[in-house]
Amino acid sequence: MADVRTAPFDELDTRTAYLLWQLREAVFVVEQECPYQELDGRDLEPGTRHLWVEDDGRPVAYLRVLDDHGSVRVGRVLVAATHRGRGLAEDLMRAALASAGDRPVVLDAQSYLVGWYGRFGFEASGEEFLDDGIPHVPMRRAQA
Repeated sequence: MADVRTAPFDELDTRTAYLLWQLREAVFVVEQECPYQELDGRDLEPGTRHLWVEDDGRPVAYLRVLDDHGSVRVGRVLVAATHRGRGLAEDLMRAALASAGDRPVVLDAQSYLVGWYGRFGFEASGEEFLDDGIPHVPMRRAQA
């Protein structure tokens, strides 16, 4: 298992925060060709946790955990193109689910990843929808 780091926003050093936002932009805005307001303000919320994996001092995989009205919301799950296929997203998901404790966990999965999230106990909880032109499915994992 990869060494998963975690921190709230106010414990991120400036360099790490910059590199995390740069990685998110590289995947979600540039690679997926989806111009949107990636920095949505939720990174600053007191209950938000940032989880990431580094390689040679640089973040290469990331996800964000939000406190979402009694449940945990997982989002911004990504792995740099150069590091895909190594199980890093799985390591991040396992760490995020462990941190959720017995609270329910929700997420909006890109539709092609529904089966992948199903491996962690998530089930579709609504109809497919478009988010910035990309098909997504709301999913929920009941309390552990």
